[in-house]
Amino acid sequence: MLGSRARIKLALLPDKNRGVPLSPLPSKLTESLYETDFYAWTQYQAQLMRQGQWHRVDVANVIEEIESLGRQQRQELRNRLAILLAHLLKWQYQPEKRSRSWLATIRIQRLDIADLLDDNPSLQPYIAAAFQKAYAKGVQLAVKETNLAKGKFPEIAPYTSSQALSNSFYPGSPSDLID
Repeated sequence: MLGSRARIKLALLPDKNRGVPLSPLPSKLTESLYETDFYAWTQYQAQLMRQGQWHRVDVANVIEEIESLGRQQRQELRNRLAILLAHLLKWQYQPEKRSRSWLATIRIQRLDIADLLDDNPSLQPYIAAAFQKAYAKGVQLAVKETNLAKGKFPEIAPYTSSQALSNSFYPGSPSDLID
């Protein structure tokens, strides 16, 4: 008789063996696997679905993970916007400290946000709400990184989301760093 670890290893066959029917895992073991070895759980669930064994899928946890993936995309948008806004604020409020590093961060965040929106077009309507939340975080980051008082920065974003995401927008005085 095989132990639970051996059954799990049998269940998680290499890709070339995915057509081979899986040995059933007791539901308690599947739930335990979710808690103890998330990667193994994901591979087992994917294999069950590929084989059409829907009655054996850990539906409750699969639903939770799918919803979590959606939340992660929204969180990534907010985080990238916060970093972008912090650097735009630094660019505007500390022109004497501008650097190629700040410029690179602004450009990379814009590119990554554009990629994220291309990959997830349904995030477009969420930009306005994400932008407002991100601005508050961007101010916090800018305060920590510049040592300027929070009151130095506007309470409401001084740029629109369109401006912030535009490759030609750099607030404040012109800079020789921009080609």
